[in-house]
Amino acid sequence: MAVINRIAEFHEEIKGWRRDIHAHPETAFEEVRTADFVAEKLAEFGIEVHRGLATTGVVGVLDGRSNTSGRAIGLRADMDALHIQELNGFDHRSRHDGKMHACGHDGHTAMLLGAAKYLSETRNFDGRVAFIFQPAEENEGGGRVMVEEGLFEQFPVEAVYGLHNMPGMPVGTVSLRSGPAMAAFDIFEITITGKGTHAAMPQLGIDPVVTGAQIVTSLQTIASRRTAPLDSVVVSVTQFHAGDTWNVIPETAVIRGTVRSFKKATQDQMERDIDRMARAICESQGASMTLRYERRYPALVNSEAETAIAGAVAAKVVGDDKVVMGAEPLMGSEDFAYMLEAKPGCYVWLGNGTEGGPGGCAVHNPHYDFNDEISVVGASYWATLVEQTLPKST
Repeated sequence: MAVINRIAEFHEEIKGWRRDIHAHPETAFEEVRTADFVAEKLAEFGIEVHRGLATTGVVGVLDGRSNTSGRAIGLRADMDALHIQELNGFDHRSRHDGKMHACGHDGHTAMLLGAAKYLSETRNFDGRVAFIFQPAEENEGGGRVMVEEGLFEQFPVEAVYGLHNMPGMPVGTVSLRSGPAMAAFDIFEITITGKGTHAAMPQLGIDPVVTGAQIVTSLQTIASRRTAPLDSVVVSVTQFHAGDTWNVIPETAVIRGTVRSFKKATQDQMERDIDRMARAICESQGASMTLRYERRYPALVNSEAETAIAGAVAAKVVGDDKVVMGAEPLMGSEDFAYMLEAKPGCYVWLGNGTEGGPGGCAVHNPHYDFNDEISVVGASYWATLVEQTLPKST
């Protein structure tokens, strides 16, 4: 593995940044302390700092020792945490009840800061790099907001790159793929209205719980029987809310969930099928319903040329044998997709460790922790990407 020696020298500093951010998690559009921390570090490195996009976003701009090419690329890290109660016992565990860095955004931020520190010292490139620290990746679309508020008008770049840690992959490995790499993320909410009654006299009411149970079961046939076998889709019911007490059949029930897919045509079909199926079941039971269907994130699609660049850079850092090109797409979602709709680029996965070892715990788990061992790898990838993509003129 050919990590950058200078970055390895301040590995402990990167680890300290990461653990400080982990101990002070902030959720979507509330990353005030985190944004202050990032802005202060960038300024300390001598990097031009811009703030205000998407409320708490931070962008650092750095020119190389020369900028004769007029070229520029963007590097993006997410900063937000999740609404999860942390169950770890180490010293840097969350100090904020109900909030936790359970996806590694603390590590993503620290690695990009590490690359920024190194590049500010060396500036061994010809052109400009924009360090994009994005808020609100989890559910709230901070990437979309940054793009809509003029990210790439204010900071023009030819391409933009992202990175995410991946538990289950060995440390020192990188995987990526050209084309669709992560699924679109839609949400749905079905509100069923029946007729409330005493639980001992169900014949006097219309039971939204029984109706809802039929809907939950039937929705699982959309993927298995309504969708082409090669057209990947996942329909997951994640919430079912109804009733307040033991002996009352309630008036209403609410079902919520997500749909993951790769094609816009599939999204259209899912919305139609969920509405049709739920409505037919409600009508058969004498109930009524409403459907709220929202398209949160589009599919994340890596461009071919930038994927080849990212793969070659990763190979320089971790070795050819540690890079998986053409990795299987994931049904998870990422709002970096909005940046890739605006600009070509590539999103890669960096091994966080395997099961049973540091970094092997799955993301969005109350026991998760980012593996500090990979910080030097990720920061070296970012720095090498800049130096290889924007080589100095000779």
